[in-house]
Amino acid sequence: MQLHKFTESIRIARPQQVVFDYTQDYGQRLKWDTFLREAVLLDGAEAAGLGVKSWCVSKHGIGMETEYVSFNAPRVVAIKLTRPAGLFSAFVGSWRFAALEPELTEATFTYSFALRGPLRLLSGLARYVLQLNVRGRLRDLKQILEQPV
Repeated sequence: MQLHKFTESIRIARPQQVVFDYTQDYGQRLKWDTFLREAVLLDGAEAAGLGVKSWCVSKHGIGMETEYVSFNAPRVVAIKLTRPAGLFSAFVGSWRFAALEPELTEATFTYSFALRGPLRLLSGLARYVLQLNVRGRLRDLKQILEQPV
């Protein structure tokens, strides 16, 4: 199975811990994550963490159950698809948060995926669309977090 990978980054004028905590707060997720229309933690989980599962549905109606396979606050989280769903036979992602200065964080989102069956032929197009969406999500995250308090 060939995984297709891409990475997008943005600098946000907020401390690393603030950016990390905000992105992992599912009560805030739909305020900045414009790619999603639903984002919930599963199995009674009250907070994101190692081994916690989530259910996210894109604005296009594609749902995925994922599990946190890494959770190292305030630096990195990683998730994996728990079972093939929709377009994807495999999906993994990591979000890294690097403190460049006390009030400046670089957020880097990296995703790798494989499409199911004959949809593999559309992997290049899927990568392009996903990458555009991730850029938009990061811009929205930056805009919300940099608003004056």
